[in-house]
Amino acid sequence: MKMGVMSILDRRLYHLATMRFLFVGVLVAIVVVFQCFALPSWRLHSLLDSEKFSVALPAKDMGNGVDLDYELESNVDGNLSIGETLDSSYGGENSEDAIQKGFTHERPNYAHDPVEYRYNASPLGVPSKGITFLDEDLGTLITARKSSNGSGMQRGEMKAQNEKSPLLKVPLSNLSTSLTRMNSLLLQSFNSSYMVWSFSFVRPRWSSRPDRELLSAKLEIENGRVVSNPSGLYAPIFRDVAKFSRSYALMERRLKVYVYREGDKPIFHQPRTRGLYASEGWFMKLMEGNKRFVVKDPRRAHLFYLPFSSQKLRVTLAEQKLNGKQMEQYLERYVHLIAGRYRFWNRTGGADHFLVACHDWASQITRQPMKNCIRSLCNSNIAKGFQIGKDTTLPVTYIHSMMDPLRGFTGKSPSERSILAFFAGSMHGYLRPVLLKHWENKESDMKIFGPMGRDIEGKKLYMEYMNSSKYCICARGYEVHTPRIVEAIFSECVPVIISDNYVPPFFEVLNWEAFSVTVSERDIPNLREILVSIPEEKYLALHLGVKKVQQHFLWHRIPVKYDLFHMILHAIWNNRLSQIRPR
Repeated sequence: MKMGVMSILDRRLYHLATMRFLFVGVLVAIVVVFQCFALPSWRLHSLLDSEKFSVALPAKDMGNGVDLDYELESNVDGNLSIGETLDSSYGGENSEDAIQKGFTHERPNYAHDPVEYRYNASPLGVPSKGITFLDEDLGTLITARKSSNGSGMQRGEMKAQNEKSPLLKVPLSNLSTSLTRMNSLLLQSFNSSYMVWSFSFVRPRWSSRPDRELLSAKLEIENGRVVSNPSGLYAPIFRDVAKFSRSYALMERRLKVYVYREGDKPIFHQPRTRGLYASEGWFMKLMEGNKRFVVKDPRRAHLFYLPFSSQKLRVTLAEQKLNGKQMEQYLERYVHLIAGRYRFWNRTGGADHFLVACHDWASQITRQPMKNCIRSLCNSNIAKGFQIGKDTTLPVTYIHSMMDPLRGFTGKSPSERSILAFFAGSMHGYLRPVLLKHWENKESDMKIFGPMGRDIEGKKLYMEYMNSSKYCICARGYEVHTPRIVEAIFSECVPVIISDNYVPPFFEVLNWEAFSVTVSERDIPNLREILVSIPEEKYLALHLGVKKVQQHFLWHRIPVKYDLFHMILHAIWNNRLSQIRPR
């Protein structure tokens, strides 16, 4: 009897085990089938709903790990300084032109360089073999694929416009970051939750008296008395002239800057104040010699200046046959040096430190070693790592004469300007050939040329065209920035900026729509129609705005109120204030 009961139990256990085995087998089969036909969608939904993912790009001449804009040749034009090779030229070259002989560079039409980009995606309808969707802010296609090992997201690709895609049938610049979108990002940058998401906000490891002073200044600016017409300022060219006036006054009274003494010449502490990269040199010269803002005791400082020249870094290390990755490593060693000697870098992770750099490479070789710093950059490309609200745009000022920065520029009245639009320059980058294709020798009032002569007559002709034109075309070259914007302002010619994803100088405080025109790259065929459609009354207002904003783009050997030195410093002060929050 006992054996019978045991036999029955054994059979039941056997059947139970068999059923469990069959159940597991069916479940495995379902998973396999679902993996083949439906799982990619489910998996991507899950990932996209719950976490950020890094969009990486196809490796293209990555060198030693850094995706730089140019490949450095061993013979850097006889190892001459970039500024020395071009100081005597007008009209034919600009900041991106300066590296023509030192770098090799090719770009497809309407294709932006690959960048790594953090994208917090929302749920989407996902095809079974991966997803492809539009990132309207950066104007790219992002494709996410299933990992080859089944572990989740493998990589994403940003597809340039010249790659075939069923979803993108328009020029890439159609989807570029517009001025309106940049304005939105600027407003969001003052929101603390946005700051944490967007640029790795670093909360100080401990509180400090300078931070409390900054917080007090921030509250005073936001809640201060409204001044209807601040002295010396033209209200229409500012976003909020009263707020700017309060902020500037507090900066003059309270801001303290510590300048690190570490670093060897010529890369550190040796400014170059002429040529295409003069902005970083002028700022370094005036900052290091300033007695109003600079303090010797770093414990009193609200900001810490890293006094290196990106142009000297490029030239000096190029002479040693070093590449872009090694330039980045050079800066990283400098950060380790000051972090080891001082406690201030480690307190904020570098968030209260700033740099001022104008070379095209500066935006990329500083992204990792100085990623938390406030970066004042000429190459302010929002699609390549420039962060509105943290970084600020450094104007490209081609200085021909230290004694007379406005030499050659004359402010003709609107009635004396018979030319509708003018451009002259080398065919660098993908955009300028398109500009000439559509407008060279097409209309009598559109003076669109290639490079002009560099002799005295060529320079004189260039300046005469600029001084006689209503609108001056500021088309990007290899990179988004160009000195033509400041040249146009100096000649009282309304700048027409054609450079998608470019963040204009002092974007945080200036209302660029009051003294410039922005045209999307895709609208080049309609350029004349756009300019002709601007009413005369509007043009006169723009021209007046250009005249009034000019004072904010001038260098002075001894800085004066509201000049370019103070505007750069205020932009850095302003962005630091936006990061300050109560503990």
